[in-house]
Amino acid sequence: MRLVFPLFDGFTALDLVGPYEILRMLPGAEIVLAGERAGQAVPDGVGGLSLVATHARAEVRAADVLLVPGGPGARRDVDDPALLEWITAVHATTRWTASVCTGALLLGAAGLLTGKTATTHWSAVRELESYGATYTPERVVTHPGDRLIIGAGVSAGIDLALTLAAELTSPVHAQAYQLGLEYDPRPPYDAGSLAKAPAEAKALLAVVDG
Repeated sequence: MRLVFPLFDGFTALDLVGPYEILRMLPGAEIVLAGERAGQAVPDGVGGLSLVATHARAEVRAADVLLVPGGPGARRDVDDPALLEWITAVHATTRWTASVCTGALLLGAAGLLTGKTATTHWSAVRELESYGATYTPERVVTHPGDRLIIGAGVSAGIDLALTLAAELTSPVHAQAYQLGLEYDPRPPYDAGSLAKAPAEAKALLAVVDG
């Protein structure tokens, strides 16, 4: 079971590491972190964490699962034809192709979401729909016939990975992985979406982001 995660400057670490913690438990899992070159330390979007590529993207031509993280770099790399061509080529070989957060923009730019419902981080809805997708605020969107599974912002990557694990093994396996990680979220605040967050939190986030 070959699980490929592309690395690019400015990825969001949790978009990748959250799903990784689930998917590494799949039977026979082989984890591939694909960067521009093997051994490259790729910084995340904050600049305080790097992951080291295990393979160069040029070496990776096939995968059982391709999972594309988001992050500030994903918004930039929608204009990187080499990365988009690589995503398209690897997608042709997969059992499932997935994205988390703004990773959906890379799938969209590669032409994989045209005419389909999809999700992403709430701040990237307009960009997502510019690629011919229709945004839905669901946490996880699946298109089994097209071998696509798309997760919303950051923390939805864990929900996506559990959904994917059930597809690749069984619901009981996915439940066991969830139990192993004690994934039983009970957030102290109910402010995780635009529909529920108070105006003060939205205003503060706009100041921080700006």
